[in-house]
Amino acid sequence: MLPIADRHLTPPVLLAPLAGITDLPFRNLVARFGAGLVVSEMVASQEMVQAKPGVRERAELGFGVENTSVQLAGREAHWMAEAARMVEANGARLIDINMGCPAKKVTSSSGAGASGSALMKDLDHALSLIEAVVGAVDVPVTLKTRLGWDEQLMNAPELAKRAEAVGIQMITIHGRTRCQFYKGHADWKAIRSVKDAVNIPVVANGDIVDGATARQALEQSGADGVMIGRGAQGRPWLLAQVAAELWGAPAPQVPQGGEFEDMVAEHYEDMLRFYGPELGNRVSRKHLGWYLDVAGTGIEMRKRVLTSRDCAEVLRLIPQAIRDGERMAA
Repeated sequence: MLPIADRHLTPPVLLAPLAGITDLPFRNLVARFGAGLVVSEMVASQEMVQAKPGVRERAELGFGVENTSVQLAGREAHWMAEAARMVEANGARLIDINMGCPAKKVTSSSGAGASGSALMKDLDHALSLIEAVVGAVDVPVTLKTRLGWDEQLMNAPELAKRAEAVGIQMITIHGRTRCQFYKGHADWKAIRSVKDAVNIPVVANGDIVDGATARQALEQSGADGVMIGRGAQGRPWLLAQVAAELWGAPAPQVPQGGEFEDMVAEHYEDMLRFYGPELGNRVSRKHLGWYLDVAGTGIEMRKRVLTSRDCAEVLRLIPQAIRDGERMAA
């Protein structure tokens, strides 16, 4: 259980925000199996306020759902505060501030960049954004960041302590620096310095892919919970599995055979409804690819599913593709 202001997140297993992945259909699916919190894709604050096409929808559709957090990113306090007010007014229960994204287009100083993990290079400016968001809303505000910009600037403990002082309710730390991107292995031990610096809940993130790695991350970091991202790709039940193994939560019914086929087909249809047939078919391919990887589908059948532009054909092929994988595994 993670206490955040007047609410509690149970179980303390959270879905990480992943650009292009943790959209509403996937968040709903993960939440259906069981998760303490699911976090939206990162939403650019200025672009959302100015109603840039496609940006507002990512935040507004489903952000009033219980145990859902909307993650905001930006460089200017004005736009961060305005975006926070907007999502709160539309029903957001929690707001998360992104200071961890390592992508060059986010951290670059050109255009609307120099946000995400680049903010760790200027903690005074980072704090001005945090203060602006916390001061603009009544809902709890959390922070997600990394260990630092690079090995010479490992300032997550200082950022965490200062963030707590201005009202942040929970901090999630990805156990890498920005300059590591996703290389090497997450340093869960280094997260302990953040835990020791604050009194609010700290969540460990990075390379947590099952119950064993979740347990190791908790033991090494001293964190209060875990956040799972890439490990849930193709396995939306993973968070519930980890919660059952570590915290005694009800064990999820992991779909097998026809149940797995039905789940994949339902997820695909949800994406078609959410995005429309043409865009939904394209966006769904990454998820379908992960599902077929889990099933062990052969190359040729995989190619047929992922290259078809006919939604009806994809739906016909999904059961065949999964059974093809099961035959190969046998």
